[in-house]
Amino acid sequence: MSHAIPVSIEISPSVLYFGTPVALISTFDAHGQVNLSPMSSLWALGDRVVLGMARASQGCDNFLQTREAVINLPGPLQCGAVEVLAPTTGRSPVPVHKQAMGYRHEADKFALAQLTPVASRFVAPPRVADCPLQMEVRLLAAHDASPVDGDDPEFTLLEAQVLQVHAHQDIVVPNSQHIDTQRWSPLLYVFRHYFGTGPRLGRNFRAEH
Repeated sequence: MSHAIPVSIEISPSVLYFGTPVALISTFDAHGQVNLSPMSSLWALGDRVVLGMARASQGCDNFLQTREAVINLPGPLQCGAVEVLAPTTGRSPVPVHKQAMGYRHEADKFALAQLTPVASRFVAPPRVADCPLQMEVRLLAAHDASPVDGDDPEFTLLEAQVLQVHAHQDIVVPNSQHIDTQRWSPLLYVFRHYFGTGPRLGRNFRAEH
């Protein structure tokens, strides 16, 4: 007996955040001031991570200038800290378009969000010790998104190489290099709402654990 196929309709969502991990990108500016940028447009393959960052953001400028960053992946426990950072920017003065959206300048984002900086091994920017996963990265290439109707590009695609991964011990399978997927729950950004992950539904045939 065949099952009924749900009816689909055509829609035009204002955003396409259909479910991506949240990240906090830590960078240094040219004067040695650390910045912490919440974002949710990234994907990984092998030792490469591609990030989509707003071109007008201080974090993007810092990454382009210094070519170093840390991608910190929060879990559900850091949801509040992420949202505290969401309406802030390290850029001063605040760009007009961000002022219109309610953003304000914040110099010390670690203190604001009550997060703990810790030294990295291969890059200058600090890691966020509170985040269960932290990846030190080096910029390999940057590509401005194609402008629309002659406007300046709104975001830049940044290709980075992962130099070192740090993980909280309690989410690592003992005596292995593998993340325990039963214990690690990334913070997800789904159409501008935050979610954790639910129970595991299955495993891919290539999964080692």
